[in-house]
Amino acid sequence: MSSLDVAVLVGSLRQGAYTHSIGKALQSIAPSGMTTEIIPIGDLPFYNPDLDEGTPPAPWTRFRQAIAAKQAVIFVTQEYNRSVPAVLKNALDVGSRPYGSSVWGGKPAAIISASPGNISGFGANHHLRQSLVFLDMPTLQQPEVYLAQVNTLIDDAGNLKPDTAKFLGGVLEKFAAFAAKNI
Repeated sequence: MSSLDVAVLVGSLRQGAYTHSIGKALQSIAPSGMTTEIIPIGDLPFYNPDLDEGTPPAPWTRFRQAIAAKQAVIFVTQEYNRSVPAVLKNALDVGSRPYGSSVWGGKPAAIISASPGNISGFGANHHLRQSLVFLDMPTLQQPEVYLAQVNTLIDDAGNLKPDTAKFLGGVLEKFAAFAAKNI
């Protein structure tokens, strides 16, 4: 595969979030031929099937078109209450509907979970994997990416520290090869 256009979905709305810093950094560490773009999800109204009758909300249409135009998806998320943040789950729901029109099906995916604690977003990572199975998204199995103590992996300016950048760069290399086999 000569090029790979990847959507990045960040599970936090907080501008200074560690996951946001990671999502932004992916472009600079991506292997040759891979481009990444953070697709905003904070403006998506909560999914309600009634709103899909007639003209759906403009943010839903924008989001669905943006995801449909990408070849693959990387999810970068923290954990809320041992699960996926509501804003990220809502994005999955908006993109999967109306029934039969999912923008997710067949798109290769990878998950990066992060936390300042030692559990490193394990619960969110695995709950997200359950949804991706239903959404028919082949998901990178190895390497798994759980960034514990993420606050020590990013500097005060929001940049990845060299060892973290090297590790995630290797993950992106594996993801590019995985995506090439699954697109």
